[in-house]
Amino acid sequence: MCRSIRVLENFEPPATPDEVHAAALQYVRKVSGRSKPAAVNQDAFDEAVEKIAQATQELLDRLVTKSPPRNRDVEAAKAKARYAQRVFA
Repeated sequence: MCRSIRVLENFEPPATPDEVHAAALQYVRKVSGRSKPAAVNQDAFDEAVEKIAQATQELLDRLVTKSPPRNRDVEAAKAKARYAQRVFA
């Protein structure tokens, strides 16, 4: 999975539209192999991002879990610890 795409499910407060859009943008960039599309492909790129963001939001809205909501600060600290272990170990 692309490291730039973050887990958005089961957080309190829920993922914002900006977070969903950012994940969709990273996905489209990864799949297309381009961080910025050529002008001729911009409409297709933007449409794909919007469709994926919409599908992602629908998925998040429908997922059911028994786990308690995660805390963003705790998850960020865990990610930093994993990074430090990878880089400095």
